[in-house]
Amino acid sequence: MTETLTSRMKEKIDTPEGRAIYSQRLGTVEPVFAHIAAHKRMDRSTLRGVLKVNIQWRLYCLVHNLEKVSRCGALSN
Repeated sequence: MTETLTSRMKEKIDTPEGRAIYSQRLGTVEPVFAHIAAHKRMDRSTLRGVLKVNIQWRLYCLVHNLEKVSRCGALSN
C-alpha cells in the first residue's frame, strides 16, 4: 500500500512535536494570506497560466512587504 502525501502529513501533525510546529503557522503565515485575500482582494487570480499567476502572486507579496516597510520605516533610522 502506498502512502499519500496527505496521510504522511496527518501522521506528522498527530505527534506532539508536529502539533507544536504546526500551531506556529497560525501566527506567522496565515495572517499574510488572509490580509492579501481580504485587503488586496486577491481571492483569485485574474490571469491564466502558472507562470503569470506566480508573477501576479509575487507582485501582491511585494506590495504587502513594501507596505510593512513603509509603516515601520527603515531600521537604520
